[in-house]
Amino acid sequence: MWLDSDFPKMLGAELHRPHPTYLAEMAIQPTIVHDFSKVPGQTIQLDRYSFWGNPGTKESRERTPDQTIGTAAGRSIVKQKVNVSLREYTGPADPNDPEAPSSFKISKENIMTAQRLLIDTGSLGVFHNSIGSLTLLDDYRRWRDRVHINELYKAYANGKADATKGGYYFPMDFTEAQLNASGGVGYTVSTVVDQARFGVKSDLMKVVKDMQERNVPYFEDGLYRCLCDPTFLMHLRQDPDFREVARYAGNGMVNPMQPHMQPNANFALGMGPAYGQSGFVAGAPTMPVGFVWEGVKFFMSTNMPTYSYNVSITGATGFTGSTAQSTQAAVGMFYGPQSIGVGIGGPNAQVLTNSNDDFARFVVLIWQLYAGWEILNPDFVTIGHSFVYTAPGL
Repeated sequence: MWLDSDFPKMLGAELHRPHPTYLAEMAIQPTIVHDFSKVPGQTIQLDRYSFWGNPGTKESRERTPDQTIGTAAGRSIVKQKVNVSLREYTGPADPNDPEAPSSFKISKENIMTAQRLLIDTGSLGVFHNSIGSLTLLDDYRRWRDRVHINELYKAYANGKADATKGGYYFPMDFTEAQLNASGGVGYTVSTVVDQARFGVKSDLMKVVKDMQERNVPYFEDGLYRCLCDPTFLMHLRQDPDFREVARYAGNGMVNPMQPHMQPNANFALGMGPAYGQSGFVAGAPTMPVGFVWEGVKFFMSTNMPTYSYNVSITGATGFTGSTAQSTQAAVGMFYGPQSIGVGIGGPNAQVLTNSNDDFARFVVLIWQLYAGWEILNPDFVTIGHSFVYTAPGL
């Protein structure tokens, strides 16, 4: 029997299901504070801690029996308060006009037909696909995924990343001013050297070393993370050493009791795939776990925005000497934990119905969210770039 409250609740629950295509929130692990009492226009407080600096000496921590500890003059752990303002967000939106409010409409006849055929068999994904409600779900997931990516990119405004602060990083450690400088300054490419692409030995190791020197904390697995564009990852995989690890995603771990039965799927039992690579268990979708190289776990996203910069690349097809021109750059975002903070108010993401239902013949739906995002620690983030061009012989 059809109940008006069933479908919106079921669809709202699906909003919170992780999706392998939109993995930014999973890979970033933002700091989240949820206050059910807050509504748009109010703020939620997030704490930004300072990591950790000079630990001091043995003598600096020594205490005497007559010393008073915990007086009013005592200091609390150093932290900064970041207030996130809540806003109301809704969808889905027209792909041709994402700024305009829109809604999803489906006839109750179609819902009830699909419900009888599919819901009772447990085929929830097939059910949503059959009536088109995956459109609403995908809109929410894709939008929320891009919001997290855009917040990471705000670290670009911090300036050039180095051993003391986060920010942007261009190949060969160039500053933004050097990219479009005249007089032959800039990148040079040929069949031998490829300066304008993000390299494993010249750039990746420098980024990781700088993050370590500025005390960017690791995630729980002892690694940094990188969320990157497919082209950025392709440029890295062109390095033969990097490719040796990146090419074997999905191989199962060696079972010491049955080494002759390789490859297998022992990671399905919680042991994890070989080299920390992404895996797949036949018949069940799994979230990608990334692959590891030089202390970084890499996640590839197809939802990355496109960025362009004025750059001089001598020797590349289409470039005239040292003349700077707008050039697309693939982006790889390197970061540690607590880089982004999220404040959520009210009931979290939900699906709402509109009463304009043409005598109960249609269901008109939107998703709604009260939330706010903010980059907490831009010093924990390095925005790497790899320029996209056609060079002779490459």
